[in-house]
Amino acid sequence: MNDSGTRTVALIDAGGANLGSVRYALERECATVNIVRDADELRHARRAILPGVGAAPPTMALLHERGLADALRDVRVPLLGICLGMQLLFDDSEEGDVACLGLLPGSVRRLVAADGLRVPHMGWNQMQFLRDDALLHGIGDGAQAYFVHGYAAAVTEDCVAACVHGERFAAVVRRGHVMGAQFHPERSASAGATLLRNFLAWTPA
Repeated sequence: MNDSGTRTVALIDAGGANLGSVRYALERECATVNIVRDADELRHARRAILPGVGAAPPTMALLHERGLADALRDVRVPLLGICLGMQLLFDDSEEGDVACLGLLPGSVRRLVAADGLRVPHMGWNQMQFLRDDALLHGIGDGAQAYFVHGYAAAVTEDCVAACVHGERFAAVVRRGHVMGAQFHPERSASAGATLLRNFLAWTPA
């Protein structure tokens, strides 16, 4: 990691309330953070993060309005989606029946409430590793992470860590340069900090 530019992150402003907390978490890992609000600002990014707290339809509308939806589909640098940002990486979401970015195959569905299980899923929960991945290095299998979400993606071949809240869902995903964390790394103590550190260090093979 001799090239300091690889620790420069384009943090996409998609209207999410967690933009500031993600920025501070990245800066704690000595990253240089550039807030990006249009496609031109994303064009020369070395790596990018799409955070999100909110709902899929208005967030996708904002990404389209700012030209960022098409720009995100075109990026070939490491890209990490966080919480709603991870959900938007998939083909579509049941939340508002909205088409998403289509960078990962699959649909995002509402979690089903049951006796003793509240939706949204809020709080700490245990992750189950499904396969080794550079994003997970230094995080122990069974580590706890902090979740706040009412929708989730299914466990598919792109899922590297899962979680259970009534049903099993994808907690961490990766397909090539496209990655996602359903939990909030910026609120997940050492496990979250390690995942962000791994993302900053990750380079394509």
